[in-house]
Amino acid sequence: MSDNHVAELVDLLELERLEDNLFRGQSRDIGTRYVFGGQVLGQALSAAQRTVDPKREAHSLHAYFLRAGDINAPIVYSVERTRDGGTFSARRVVAIQHGQPILNGSVSFQEPEQGFEHQLSMPEVPAPEDIEPMHPLSAEKLAALPEKMQRWLGIDGPFEFRHVWPRDEMNPAKRPPYQHIWFRLTAPINDAQALHRALLAYASDFHLIGTATLPHGISYLSRNMQMASLDHALWFHRPFRIDEWLLYSFDSPTTQGARGLARGMIYTRDGRLVASTAQEGLIRIRPD
Repeated sequence: MSDNHVAELVDLLELERLEDNLFRGQSRDIGTRYVFGGQVLGQALSAAQRTVDPKREAHSLHAYFLRAGDINAPIVYSVERTRDGGTFSARRVVAIQHGQPILNGSVSFQEPEQGFEHQLSMPEVPAPEDIEPMHPLSAEKLAALPEKMQRWLGIDGPFEFRHVWPRDEMNPAKRPPYQHIWFRLTAPINDAQALHRALLAYASDFHLIGTATLPHGISYLSRNMQMASLDHALWFHRPFRIDEWLLYSFDSPTTQGARGLARGMIYTRDGRLVASTAQEGLIRIRPD
């Protein structure tokens, strides 16, 4: 089943071209109430990449989530070719559904060049082989959850995650606002870096804003909890393969005003820092 899920996800990011700067993507129901934010990020990046000289690689993406996406409707991506300079290109992307924007984003591209290098070291954590795979919830626990949430928690998805410090999302304990998670695509794909970047954009939305809930003993499964991504930033630093183990190292410096800020650094298993992320999200307890 893993190969099927990976092929389905790759197809999801292969958008239909309607015009030179206009693309259409389908949506995938993974058990979330609305379209998964990572899907819109990955498709927006795919659309922008289709309008740039392949020699230029995406190095940063900045996006605002404006409205919740409808899982049952396609999404149209309109790309504005903002600038093509000597070594950099800039693109603006608007994701549209039912005639309204659901995401505004900007992507910057650069032709590869040599320069100074340094990076923060990867945290010392157990190797992914030394961490037990995630165990699915029991049928009894799944049955107590809404049908949508059952699909979200029970699905055999295209990514495998191994938590250095696992947490029971149904009974979360308070703990410091940082975590480390190994992840990888569950089946091999081709070598195209543009595809690997789009898939990383998709996966970068997993677990990020959840880091901001850790000190408060709450999770997305908590009663009356409303959580949603408000914006998302992603920087690509070095080449990588999404079908090989990557360490996602998260922290959350602050929560306030019903919003939380979370940051992430993504490393290869040999310690190369390949991407960085930041996201602010809504974290609100709704009244009964």
